[in-house]
Amino acid sequence: MQSAPIECIYPQPGWVEQDANAIWSAQLDATRRTLASAHVAPSEIAAIGITNQRETTVVWDRRTGEPIAPAIVWQCRRTAAYCEALEPRGLIEGKTGLVIDAYFSASKIRWMIDYAPSHHVDPSSGDLLFGNVDTWLIWKLTNGAAHVTDPTNASRTMLMNLATGEWDHELLSVFGLPFEMMPKIVRSSGVCATCAPEHLGAAIPIAGIAGDQQAALFGQACFSPGLSKNTYGTGCFALMHAGMEPPVSKNRLLATRAASPDHSAQFAVEGSVFIAGAAVQWLRDQLQIISTAAETEAIAASVPDTGGAYVVPAFVGLGAPYWDSNARGILSGITAGTDRARLVRATLESIAFQTSDLINAMEADSGHKLKELRVDGGAAANNFLMQFQADILGSPIVRPADIETTALGAAYLAGLAAGVYKSLDDVAKFWKAERVFEPQMPRHRREELLAGWKHAVAQCRS
Repeated sequence: MQSAPIECIYPQPGWVEQDANAIWSAQLDATRRTLASAHVAPSEIAAIGITNQRETTVVWDRRTGEPIAPAIVWQCRRTAAYCEALEPRGLIEGKTGLVIDAYFSASKIRWMIDYAPSHHVDPSSGDLLFGNVDTWLIWKLTNGAAHVTDPTNASRTMLMNLATGEWDHELLSVFGLPFEMMPKIVRSSGVCATCAPEHLGAAIPIAGIAGDQQAALFGQACFSPGLSKNTYGTGCFALMHAGMEPPVSKNRLLATRAASPDHSAQFAVEGSVFIAGAAVQWLRDQLQIISTAAETEAIAASVPDTGGAYVVPAFVGLGAPYWDSNARGILSGITAGTDRARLVRATLESIAFQTSDLINAMEADSGHKLKELRVDGGAAANNFLMQFQADILGSPIVRPADIETTALGAAYLAGLAAGVYKSLDDVAKFWKAERVFEPQMPRHRREELLAGWKHAVAQCRS
């Protein structure tokens, strides 16, 4: 598998953008290099699966194919004040299963229409198109022939009715958005378009679509209610499969669509942490106290504890279960003895503490103790973090043999549609545990650390 970096742009505090054309170029380049390195002819590819950052928003002109502004990344907080003023809150949250927040796509679309400096297109003309990154990539791969998305992505916009799986005209009206902008919602697993042959060398069916976190849930073989995973990426995203009925959270978690291999509607409960691996990037790029993320494991393990120091990386506010756009990151409990190793350790521990907040909320919603948490994403390779996660949760952490489960999930969805896999049982056979981290920390120590974390979070919110 090949990858290509995409630059994030930070034009103002709390704003995060990307160049949508750079996203397209990077993905096309990575796909071509993957084909070349695998020595596979394009004509041998059964189907394409696509997974993506879900809420990152692109609006473009149908006629020119050009975005009207940089893509607004999921972390961006520029529309926080707009969201705080939105009414009616009960209608939006009741229909979507989401909390009202700048995290989701709807307010980003509205911002682009209102403030994009270069566009002069009437939104009601039908010439402006919206899509998250899945829609944008498919539109480019098909030379504009297909404007589609799937329920997992659509359910992250604040514009889809969670129960019906369709765009909701009442919600579109709240944001002043025309139906004509919206992509067609198609199955997560099913042929929905064909890649134009000039891009990859053959006309290949596009047969799988899922937002990154639902793709990871699928890639972890979490196909039945109660199975859970956590992805450690730029942010942290814990999902629990909830079956075929829309869940209702009493602890400010999100109800969302899970990827389904057929026409059935399936659901998940989700908790989202905005800053996880991005906090390690902060150590590397802004503080410059590490050279690579990989070295944090040994640095953190070189000290027995943080000496009472906590990092709360609320760089763009706090996600679930707090949903506090005004919170900002802090270092708490530092002393003259807080050195480089303790700061690195406190940063890694913050990822586990935030995940603990999510899992505790899930357990409270379900009324059941988590049996195990399946993990994936880049930071899941960090043994120190995984052991601390098991300790602070008091539950086993199960790391699969392949931690790139997001890409696997998209491939499985496409493979099921193309007949490469006959059933979910076929897919489940590929999932294998590489290591299980059992909790080792005494209960009194866990409670002491969690109390300190809650105090630090309260400080950053005040």
